[in-house]
Amino acid sequence: MIEDNACRIAAEGGVASRLLTTVYIDTDQQDLSGVLRNALSAADPAHVFVFAVNKAELEAICAAADDAFSDLSITGCTTAGQIGSDGYEDARSVVIALPKAHFVTRSVVIEDLADLDTQALVDRLVQERTQLSGRHPDKPNGFGFLLVDGLSRQEDILAASIAPGMGEWPIFGGSSGDGTRFEQTYLAHGRNLHSAKAILTFVRTDCETRVFSLNHLEPTDRKMIVTSADPEARIVKEINAEPAAREYARIVNKNPDQLDEFTFAAHPVVVRLGDTHHVRAIQRVNENGELVFFAAIDEGMVLNVATPHDMADHLEEELSSMSAGRGEVDVFACDCLLRRMEASQKQQFRAVSDVLARNRVVGFSTYGEQIGPLHVNQTMTGVMLVNPVE
Repeated sequence: MIEDNACRIAAEGGVASRLLTTVYIDTDQQDLSGVLRNALSAADPAHVFVFAVNKAELEAICAAADDAFSDLSITGCTTAGQIGSDGYEDARSVVIALPKAHFVTRSVVIEDLADLDTQALVDRLVQERTQLSGRHPDKPNGFGFLLVDGLSRQEDILAASIAPGMGEWPIFGGSSGDGTRFEQTYLAHGRNLHSAKAILTFVRTDCETRVFSLNHLEPTDRKMIVTSADPEARIVKEINAEPAAREYARIVNKNPDQLDEFTFAAHPVVVRLGDTHHVRAIQRVNENGELVFFAAIDEGMVLNVATPHDMADHLEEELSSMSAGRGEVDVFACDCLLRRMEASQKQQFRAVSDVLARNRVVGFSTYGEQIGPLHVNQTMTGVMLVNPVE
């Protein structure tokens, strides 16, 4: 029955798994509403996430989904790449549906990221999640999924501000992308598109859930101290009292005139927070020879260069460990753009895609990830979902 259903939906442009249904959208498809209706009707979706290659597709797909299903909740964003049922995707937008049989959701648009009223936001989030829980006692498990403008530079403050409003609910998320252009990103809530905002979706389910964060990096003893920085702009001007880009290049044994995104993906830097290390990924070198970061950075911060393990092997090991003894599961995930770049640079793109596909991972590639109160980089964050009928 499951195989027959999967084949039927695949013929309409989507692929069914045990819980989530994934639909690919190509730019030349004309009747988007019909495509989505045919692909998703059997799933009877409560909510769809739209991960689009650009603004035009995001807008068109959200409008088509709204036309196809009158009571459907819709959120999504432009991305730095998509993850579908075949692994990494570049050319096709991806729609992921949560079925009503197992999920209920409620989404909150968070505005004024640069001037958050933290207490008002926390009060609102407590009210929203309490109401959702109270109305659906048959769905005892919950988590939060956060989408935030990946060029807002407000992700760190936002993640920390949201955490007190989540109670015992775990939260993860990703920053919207714009390919490798870094010009403008968009979020979608229903038919409406937003920039410089965030969307938090509360998800209640009868599925077993596990929110996680993983990376394949190990800190080395090569240290660097941020001696001059512009924290608001996430710019490091000096490392070890030397021009930042030049000193970083020296430490990783690279030509300072040839630093690029592939260098930063291959030679990430991490900061110790409590008992664990978190990546502080470098986005680019600016015209002044300074390093622009994806996440919060400040003077006095001690960074360690990290060395990566084999990404495909590490990912297979982590996902297999999480799903062990649980039968087949679905994974909804946010995967950093820098992981995708590293996989491409090291000729592991297909191998990583195969691991993602084999472990039923769907989602999108991000400009940064959120886990609990933290904004992180070069990680995969997500939720493992186990069908309660298994």
